[in-house]
Amino acid sequence: MARSPFTLAAAVTAALSGAEVVGARTLTADGDGRFDSAVVTLTDGRELAIRVGDDDETARELAAESLALRALTAGARAMLPFRAPEYIGETRLSDGRALVTELLPGFQIEAGHVPAGRGAAESMGASIAAVHALPASVVRSAGLPARTAEEAREEIRQLVDRAAATGRVPARLTVRWREAVEDDELWRFESAVTLGGVQATSFLFDDDSELGPQVIGVVHWHGLSLGDPAVDLAWLSSATDAAGDVHAAYAHASNRTPDGALALRARLLAELEFARWLVHGDAMHREDIMDDAAALLEALAEGLRENDLSVIAQRSDGVDSALDALGRVPETAVTRINTAMETDAYNPEDLMPGEDDEVAEADATGSDRPEGDAYVGEPTADLSEVTRSGLLQPEDADPVAEPVDGAGSDPSDADPADEAQRAARAALQRWTSSSSE
Repeated sequence: MARSPFTLAAAVTAALSGAEVVGARTLTADGDGRFDSAVVTLTDGRELAIRVGDDDETARELAAESLALRALTAGARAMLPFRAPEYIGETRLSDGRALVTELLPGFQIEAGHVPAGRGAAESMGASIAAVHALPASVVRSAGLPARTAEEAREEIRQLVDRAAATGRVPARLTVRWREAVEDDELWRFESAVTLGGVQATSFLFDDDSELGPQVIGVVHWHGLSLGDPAVDLAWLSSATDAAGDVHAAYAHASNRTPDGALALRARLLAELEFARWLVHGDAMHREDIMDDAAALLEALAEGLRENDLSVIAQRSDGVDSALDALGRVPETAVTRINTAMETDAYNPEDLMPGEDDEVAEADATGSDRPEGDAYVGEPTADLSEVTRSGLLQPEDADPVAEPVDGAGSDPSDADPADEAQRAARAALQRWTSSSSE
């Protein structure tokens, strides 16, 4: 049963000693129902996010998020051109693990809505490069996973073998993937600090009057590790308009040795998300998941042209001609499931306005977003009286970690760069929330 914001607000007082809660509301999205979550307002005006995981999988993810956020020391955070949530504290709520973090402001944009050009796309590429530039000690000193190029390659080899063993992978995909695994040139990369599979909705934006939408925060840190930098670019298979600009901005901002196979490997990893979904269904003995994954794999295989089958032959022909099959998979098939299996409490669909919403009209005309509530979802419940009365005490919360401190010109004469920037702003304004919830 989903916990109320009131119950979750009470748990915050256990995770953060001395906290005085004056308001609570639901998070706009809750990780597809995988977490109970809420936003809690303190007397000093701070807003915190609390998420509770009740099963082993979600509890592990919250534990990983906790460890990752604490690994981001002040020095590491100073190297990033954006904010990462601050770790606040942890507790237990009944049988669930509860993690309390800082709530960051910002808009989110789905991958398919990220526009090309300067603004959002370029800022995303530069932000990923900044994460990858962090020193390896950030990961190693926290005991987080670290993989060499060969170890990452071996993991992919095992994934392909496990998927093929189900008998549900089209033969042409098995051949294609195994050929890619054996291509030495594809796996000659320098390991980097990665988010472990960033998604478009991991980025939080604000609008800069000169530069357009800029990344001001990044969430989804539970996969922080040392490994293949391509994992944080695999999401670009769903961002067909912006992929080129994100890659270009990443390359421009990166101080790493050039990796000529980076984009190709990223697209390959995106394909393999379908294989992961299949293997997940097999491990869970879920025929419905396996059937769904098999349908996606069939659609992917059917989208491959004959000259797409060889990854090795495509390496010198460019990424678009090599691994653009994902862009031809029917959208209805791809969107039935979350192949990336996102785990955080940020669901962009809940931030989308309806077709008849005034926001849609405002976006179409380029006018300012209409004024309204600063947040989407239920309003904040005033808990100040409850707090002062001492009634806001969690009955089943046990601390598990110590808290820390925590316009009228002719369109034909318009500059293409300016047009791209305006498109980026229009995409940004589709998201009506002004916070990361």
